[in-house]
Amino acid sequence: MVKKQKNKAKTAFVSRGTLIFIAIVVAAAGGGIYYFINTSTPANVNYPVFATPLNIYIVGSHDPTQGYIYEQESTRQSKKGISGGVADASIHVPEGSLVSLHFINEDKDTGSPMDLNIDNFNVHTNKLGYFQAQTINFLANKAGTYSYYSNIHPEMKGSITVDPQ
Repeated sequence: MVKKQKNKAKTAFVSRGTLIFIAIVVAAAGGGIYYFINTSTPANVNYPVFATPLNIYIVGSHDPTQGYIYEQESTRQSKKGISGGVADASIHVPEGSLVSLHFINEDKDTGSPMDLNIDNFNVHTNKLGYFQAQTINFLANKAGTYSYYSNIHPEMKGSITVDPQ
């Protein structure tokens, strides 16, 4: 009669597969937190701001009579907003607001790239081709009136007024 030997190898409290699963979950959670904090940090400050942003939509376009212009797009029923095609679009926001600036190039006439810059709030979009868009968040933390402009088309300009509280 042959005796069976008992397996004396100790079993681990947590299996290797469980450890790998936990490592993946921790890495994914860490990456998500890192992404959330980076996307919550406005362009002009070094800390995250957790607030509901004020959405501003600006459209870059070309008008045969005025040339290249910025227009403010209203979120109500897809109609043009305050500027309505005026070459010097102005925006008003309250001081302390988190602003989410959405810029889109809608120049189908010439297909020229466009950009938007607000130096005082460190807002600088990429050069956007036709129907490309970019969103930049910034904190309107300084009362006053500031210019925004295009590096590509000098005639494109507007102003943003941060109203004191």
